[in-house]
Amino acid sequence: MTAAAVLKTLRERADAERAARAARYFQAQEGGYGEGDVFLGISVPELRRLARGLRDLPLEQTLELLRSSYHEARLLALLLLADRYRRAGPAEREEIFRSYLEHTAYVNNWDLVDQSAPRIVGPHLEEGDGSLLDRLAESSSLWERRIALLATLHFIRRGRFADTLRLAEKLLDDPEEMVQKAIGWMLREVGKRDEAALLGFLEEHAGRMPRATLRYATAKLPAALRRRFLGG
Repeated sequence: MTAAAVLKTLRERADAERAARAARYFQAQEGGYGEGDVFLGISVPELRRLARGLRDLPLEQTLELLRSSYHEARLLALLLLADRYRRAGPAEREEIFRSYLEHTAYVNNWDLVDQSAPRIVGPHLEEGDGSLLDRLAESSSLWERRIALLATLHFIRRGRFADTLRLAEKLLDDPEEMVQKAIGWMLREVGKRDEAALLGFLEEHAGRMPRATLRYATAKLPAALRRRFLGG
């Protein structure tokens, strides 16, 4: 199997009406965060089914798929990379991780980030150099900044919150809504495991947090606490 053959299969399954809806949903219009993205109109469950039959697609072909102009092809490639990373040994994991970092220009919408960063970047940095997260957080690319935040979901699930809280504070003034929402989401995940840690962060920083971040961060708090931070 080759990337070209996979792309042929994807084009055969295209649905123009679904593609138009996806383009609106992911803001592919001029000025949107996904400006210029091209959709085929294939559902995520269908892509997951395809991925199960493509687990042995060579890495170089998977990366070629990742470089496609089609959103669904890139998502399929990232599903394959994440699955391959989970099954790989140390040497191959390093290769996948490095390849991912070299291709972040193609991880260019929130669903692409969310399906890959917690499953590749987070696990790879669990025992590694966390300074990479700070470098990603300082990137001019909003998607690399979101990658940094979403990678910490892997740590959160293991009861480690320091990286999340550090990056959240670092990015609190970020102007991009997709970063603001990611901060709020990760803070909410921290709060689900350690409410005191979330409340401590909110007590210190709520006054300068964007509304979107606050809404996401407080979504699982008791109603009285939520009103306290949101007002009203």
